[in-house]
Amino acid sequence: MAEKSQTSEQTVDDVPQEGAEDEQTKVVLTLEILQTIKDAQQTHGLRHGDYQRYRGYCARRLRRLRKGLHFTCGNRHKFQRKPITEELLSEQRFLLIPLMEAERAWSYAIQLKQEANTEHRKQFHMVSRLKKAAAHAATLARLCDSDKVDARTKLEAQAYSAWMQGSLEFEAQLWEESLNHFNEAKTIYEKLSSALPEDARLVYDQRVEDIKPSIRYCAYNIGDQSAMEDLLQMRVKSGAQGMLGDKLDELVAQTREKQAATISEVSWQGRTVSVKQEQVRLFLLSYQESSSDLQAAPDTNSKLEVYEKLLMDCKDAMQVLRGEMREDPAARAAQVEGKTSQLGYLLSYLTYIRNTITIQRNLLMADTFKASLNPGAAVDGRRTAKPQDLVRLYDIILQNVEELRQLPGVQDDANMAQTLEAQSDACKAYRSFYIAKSYAVSQKWKEAVALYDQALIQGKAALDLYRNLPDSADRIGELDGLLAEVTANKSSSHASCILDSPTTPDEQDLTLNDTGKNMVTFPPAFQPIPCKPLFFDLALNHVEFPSLQDRLAEQKRGGGIANLVKGWFWGGGNK
Repeated sequence: MAEKSQTSEQTVDDVPQEGAEDEQTKVVLTLEILQTIKDAQQTHGLRHGDYQRYRGYCARRLRRLRKGLHFTCGNRHKFQRKPITEELLSEQRFLLIPLMEAERAWSYAIQLKQEANTEHRKQFHMVSRLKKAAAHAATLARLCDSDKVDARTKLEAQAYSAWMQGSLEFEAQLWEESLNHFNEAKTIYEKLSSALPEDARLVYDQRVEDIKPSIRYCAYNIGDQSAMEDLLQMRVKSGAQGMLGDKLDELVAQTREKQAATISEVSWQGRTVSVKQEQVRLFLLSYQESSSDLQAAPDTNSKLEVYEKLLMDCKDAMQVLRGEMREDPAARAAQVEGKTSQLGYLLSYLTYIRNTITIQRNLLMADTFKASLNPGAAVDGRRTAKPQDLVRLYDIILQNVEELRQLPGVQDDANMAQTLEAQSDACKAYRSFYIAKSYAVSQKWKEAVALYDQALIQGKAALDLYRNLPDSADRIGELDGLLAEVTANKSSSHASCILDSPTTPDEQDLTLNDTGKNMVTFPPAFQPIPCKPLFFDLALNHVEFPSLQDRLAEQKRGGGIANLVKGWFWGGGNK
């Protein structure tokens, strides 16, 4: 009965006229699979990495699709699966059912992978969900192989199924099979991108870029050692997340552990110190490789992430050193005697690196703020910066420079001491310049002019120091630009101060052309005027008013019965 009712509903909805079979054979279904899932993912949670929310959306949409197509699996009392066959493909929504089932299982697998860090049992559940997602994707590819589906949908279904199968084999560490499926998906997406117009290529190009790190990782595990550098560069540029991100982090950690074993000592300020701590070795290796990571970073945010990671690694390494210094009797004895032990010297070197990285990060942030300082300008969607933001940054940089100057052995190196002094003067010049700009915004012209003068003095002092230092051409160019800008702003503030200042009466007199006589004086001079008269009532003291004693006596005699009773009971009487 259910099959008959379903057939009748499909006949009424889809084939209401004669020649139903001929019309049905002419139906060509189209489904933009990748665009559909990308839109759904960005709208329902994956923009913020919320896979549970996306899984709930897929389940709700599946329910709506089955209910709208009258294709429910049994009723509330009994479940009865209904497979989708080629004969049922009368509209696009039948293709959406296996697609949403695959997405629901895949999102659940990624959610379980995120939770598997603390509960390892969920790793097995995650693999089973990926198997189910791959099975649903294969069902979609089989349905799209029908003549009722256009060529683009067929290719997209094949690529989607290959990518899902490759993801399953990637987790199962079947590297060769995973590599083959990823290459198949990559090839199909590249062909689709080349055949489509430019406005429709973005989603396919993005999927190709997402697949490339997985391909290189599979190649590395197969035995291609040349893939190591590519993987490290991809990790810095794209910041891979999800399944591949954890594996890349593990790969980077393993590689650096092997390379860190070669770092046994460091030299700084003419002194060589042995490095025995593994945490310190790993940080020093990361610091050596940071220059290439910064060059490979595509934007400012990626560079800031590199700096933040270096600072966190440096903090951990310094904590390890401090812990050993507390337990090392030789280090404690040297500290009591006022000497610097081997561990103390190594700690000073790490402190120097930490302050240097902090200064570089803050200078990068200052450059970003400078670019967005102009009114109406914005960088990477952030708010427009204010001069106060740069003042705070240069205050922090000055504190870091002062910490560097206090390190043991720094003052003994004349070149480094001069470099730090020049850097301090340059930061003071920038700070004075932006404080002056903040005063100029508030139209406090006198304070602004005074601070511009201070910035000129500090900038010229820093410029003289940098001219005596090697490899300072970039700094000299920056300071020359700063001094030119300070001079221009000072002239502008000086002119504004003159225009806004109050003038003397002689400067505001209106004169004739050649007589030199004043037509009017402004403001006018004060003139004496008579005061307003004051009136006093002096006759009141001499007025005699009539006597009212007779009226007061009458009121006193008229007591009444109430007063008589009151006198009896309460002792009242004539007083």
